[in-house]
Amino acid sequence: MEYRVEELAAAAGVRVDTVRFYQAKGLLPAPRREKRVALYANRHLEVLGRIRRYQSQGLTLAVIKRLLSSGASSKKDALLAAVAEESGERVLTRTELAARSGVPEALLASLEAAGLMVPVETAEGPRYGEADLQMARAGLDVLAQGFPLDELLQLALQHARGAEQTADRAIDLFDRFVRKVDGSGADAAQVADTFRRLLPAATTLVALHFQRTLLQRALERLRKLPQSDALEAAIAAVQSGRLEVTWR
Repeated sequence: MEYRVEELAAAAGVRVDTVRFYQAKGLLPAPRREKRVALYANRHLEVLGRIRRYQSQGLTLAVIKRLLSSGASSKKDALLAAVAEESGERVLTRTELAARSGVPEALLASLEAAGLMVPVETAEGPRYGEADLQMARAGLDVLAQGFPLDELLQLALQHARGAEQTADRAIDLFDRFVRKVDGSGADAAQVADTFRRLLPAATTLVALHFQRTLLQRALERLRKLPQSDALEAAIAAVQSGRLEVTWR
């Protein structure tokens, strides 16, 4: 079956501009042309479905392009699917994220420009997910305690740079010892399953280590101050275990 661009867009549930956008980005193959009429086939409809599915899972257009070009049998496909699954759906516009989180849209735009929030770019604009919503709400809670916004942003940027370096080194380890990119290779399904098990474990490990470090450093500073009541309350809170980080 063949479709004109308007028919293809209607069948895929997207706008005509979206079809042309994906084609311009190299995600959608060029149509067959009959004189001045562009004709699309079922394979174009299938590709549009895959693009929308991958985007809803949080993959960027660059990753989607590589995934589409690699073919469904690629060993990377299972791992990319696992990454997309753990990334969560990105369906919120910035306006919707602002309304649900309580964070002004202008501030969200500033966070995005600074690289502290990374939405998925779609033909309809940037989209955010549940993790972005939780981060925005948590950031607003921190800001509400009276911290100056400019200094808080500087601290967040410093932390983000360190986190990126740590993540890159962790990915290197994963590539070497799980994916075995040295040439021996590894079973694709097993790699994806290991990734799913490692992500929550690594996230919890990093979060708990940061929390414990923060608490211990705070206690050390309190011990230097003549505020025994504050010190005793802090020690009691730490020893109670009520401050443990939970993930998901």
